[in-house]
Amino acid sequence: MLTRVPLHAAIGVATTLLASSLAMGAHAGDASPWQRDGHSAVRLLAGSRSGAVLLGGIAFQLQPGWKTYWRMPGDSGVPPRFDFSKSDNVETVTVMWPAPLKFDDGAGGHSIGYHDQIVLPLRIVAKAADKPVTLRAEINYAVCEKLCIPVEANVELGFNNVASTEDANLRAALDTVPKPATIGDANPLTIRDVKRDGPKNVMVDVVAPENSNVNLFVEGPTPEWSLPIPDPVAHSPPGVKRFSFELDGLPPGAKPDGAALKFTLVGAEKSYEFNTKLE
Repeated sequence: MLTRVPLHAAIGVATTLLASSLAMGAHAGDASPWQRDGHSAVRLLAGSRSGAVLLGGIAFQLQPGWKTYWRMPGDSGVPPRFDFSKSDNVETVTVMWPAPLKFDDGAGGHSIGYHDQIVLPLRIVAKAADKPVTLRAEINYAVCEKLCIPVEANVELGFNNVASTEDANLRAALDTVPKPATIGDANPLTIRDVKRDGPKNVMVDVVAPENSNVNLFVEGPTPEWSLPIPDPVAHSPPGVKRFSFELDGLPPGAKPDGAALKFTLVGAEKSYEFNTKLE
């Protein structure tokens, strides 16, 4: 899913950042200094400067055993929040999210996020293609082991180099972002059907390569929807992996009928996003 963050954007929760250098011999102008704490580290990455649309990234490093959260954190946790409003010559920033993992949250549920290291790609649109661009980000997120620690980091980076040493890292991160797909398409990994099973239950039939592990996540039309993580059904029909979830966590007054849902289907090698309207 692409999260569009306009320049007057959001401020959120926070988390900290450690860094043993992810040094890749980058130019000084290709990455900002790491902002560090005892459990994590964060910095900005700049891709090559060409035209009004730029590719950047937010790189996180986490200590072993620690994790941070996806845009939808699951049964517990807090999603990262980003404010780019103090940037120079930046019209909009789009945050792109690599396929996440599912974790046991220690309280009988599951959270959704990342461990070790992750780069969130950024699509940056400059106001003027021929003027300097400086990206300033206030990043609020949480890192968790047994307990969660909020962190706030302020990072800044100019986009100056015609050829950036971070281009390969940013392209690799883009490759991990789920690709748009259509329900019922011919991919080996796909959603075949989404249907209601009574007033509160939704069933999702997934086609996947044999013996493969897949995870399915669902989001409502706005961040205020807190739908549960779909659970695998023990006895699925032949040829499919069935998941189900209850229509819980809706905002007050919201109705599920006709609601726009986004499903993220994550396999071992590929991941896809599906948009549909609930019956």
